[in-house]
Amino acid sequence: MQFSRVFLNRIQTPPATADTVVVIDVLRSFTTAAVALANGARAIYPVENLTAAAALAGRLDDTLAIGAVGGGDPVPGFDFGNSPAQLQAADVAGKSLVMSTAAGVRGLQRFHQARHLYATSLVCAQATAAAIRALETDAVCFVITGEWVDRDGDEDIACADYIEALLRGERPDPDDFARRVRDSDFGRRFVAGSWPNLPAADLELCARADLFDFAMPVQRENGLLVIR
Repeated sequence: MQFSRVFLNRIQTPPATADTVVVIDVLRSFTTAAVALANGARAIYPVENLTAAAALAGRLDDTLAIGAVGGGDPVPGFDFGNSPAQLQAADVAGKSLVMSTAAGVRGLQRFHQARHLYATSLVCAQATAAAIRALETDAVCFVITGEWVDRDGDEDIACADYIEALLRGERPDPDDFARRVRDSDFGRRFVAGSWPNLPAADLELCARADLFDFAMPVQRENGLLVIR
């Protein structure tokens, strides 16, 4: 199996789409998505544009909106910010969620033509590796979304390293990768106490390797991307 990495925020032109693409957003979009699904959410619709996301949430029945801008601040008027700890305590069973965030969602939209597309984070990394192994795919591309001008993105690189090691048949210690999530540039902001919309409870959730036993494949239904 061949592996490659793409750093989303370095992309100047649309890249060639690999057979299997894994879009990683550990802090926090795809941890939030995993928590919502674990708590019984029916589906998650990743929508890049905030206006389009609000419109879709208004059209669908029993739907809540999750929204955050770059840096993690919640979007006014949306039901939730991009906080897995907040979603863990919310009643989302049986509901659909429309998600619009700055990094992970944009990565899914950019690579929507991949034959197999996954959203993932550390909380479902091992399940994602198992799903990819079952595909018997020849090539996997990891999309790193967390690297910005002021962030090293190592939380996402750590997740990619962990999944790749699992796919190679190795037995890596998940605690090593959880530590990298906490020690990443962005991870340290959650414990600094100066970022009110980056609570420490979110970091603790995001750094829990293999908390869930499901992967998050992304499908296209009626012209929309959907995670179930």
